Amino acid sequence: MKKHHWLCALLLAGAMPALAAPESCERVKDDIQQKIIQNGVPETGFTLDIVPGDQADRPDAQVVGHCANDTFKILYTRNSNEQQ
Repeated sequence: MKKHHWLCALLLAGAMPALAAPESCERVKDDIQQKIIQNGVPETGFTLDIVPGDQADRPDAQVVGHCANDTFKILYTRNSNEQQ
């Protein structure tokens, strides 16, 4: 029975970085967003999405960052309705 408790504790400890990923990714995403805006792109002219690394292959998006030990990617998509 004690082995079962240790196994659960180890699994939970191993999952903690994955559970913390969204917060760290949000900080990276906000930093990237500010840099894009500072380069003159209007805030409504693009979107940034945080996706799992294995789902980053989108033809209309460009990977502009990564986070959570490269398990998540940050994708830049230009909004087509903006005049630029």
